[in-house]
Amino acid sequence: MGRGTDQRTRYGRRRARAALAALTAAVLGAGVAGCDAVGGDSPAPSGSPSKRTSTAPVWDTGPASVAAVGDSITRGFDACAVLSDCPEVSWATGSSAEVDSLAVRLLGKADAAEHSWNYAVTGARMADLTDQVTRAAKREPELVAVMAGANDACRSTTSAMTPVADFRAQFEEAMATLRKKLPKAQVYVSSIPDLKRLWSQGRTNPLGKQVWKLGLCPSMLGDADSLDSAATLRRNTVRDRVTDYNEVLREVCAKDRRCRTDDGAVHEFRFGTDQLSHWDWFHPSVDGQARLAEIAYRAVTAKSP
Repeated sequence: MGRGTDQRTRYGRRRARAALAALTAAVLGAGVAGCDAVGGDSPAPSGSPSKRTSTAPVWDTGPASVAAVGDSITRGFDACAVLSDCPEVSWATGSSAEVDSLAVRLLGKADAAEHSWNYAVTGARMADLTDQVTRAAKREPELVAVMAGANDACRSTTSAMTPVADFRAQFEEAMATLRKKLPKAQVYVSSIPDLKRLWSQGRTNPLGKQVWKLGLCPSMLGDADSLDSAATLRRNTVRDRVTDYNEVLREVCAKDRRCRTDDGAVHEFRFGTDQLSHWDWFHPSVDGQARLAEIAYRAVTAKSP
């Protein structure tokens, strides 16, 4: 071919390559724009991680139902009568206007009566929590309120207290069971009260000390008036074990994006004689239950943990 023909051929090839490049850019650009327009909930290509851009919060500050699990505190033990449960004043699900429980504050009195349940058991330890969670899950609550662990420290002797490693394994099992049965339920975990402070407040009351002799938390309350080195060591050992338990509760809960603790608020609360049962001077009174409800409500409804 002649020179003119070669130039036209080369010119035509350059135009074709330019057109192909423009077309490729347009297709790629449309593809990127399309992904952004669809949003973060779109399925990702096979083998690729999805990109979530939703701003919807994981934690709902207004759950529509509440189930409570735990021990005697959540049953309102000794708040109304000696050595008796009084669930109507429970901080978690009680109906008493004096307490204004977590469930009532969240749902209103009428809805709380229909959509809150108390599966706590007086005397329960962490090892019992999985069974309680299993039973509570049948109600499909949107929020599960947990207060457990005091009885793991309240044993006949300090050597009988639940080892920290066992306590952790038991709580992890309960949380795993809950997640299997209720993958989207929210969990509020209360810290364990400072049992040594309860002893220091209750020991000033003669009636309370007589009830303590019936076997109430012997590891902390035994020989209530003794201040010798052995008694002090025993009580400090219980105090330190509770601190360790609370750290376990915090650490395990932190691994679950739908779990919140009270950030140690119950443990730090300075229970006075007005907040202690006037039957045993150890468990929370009606006023004490109201304070627990207030702490829980504040934690559950906080905009961020």
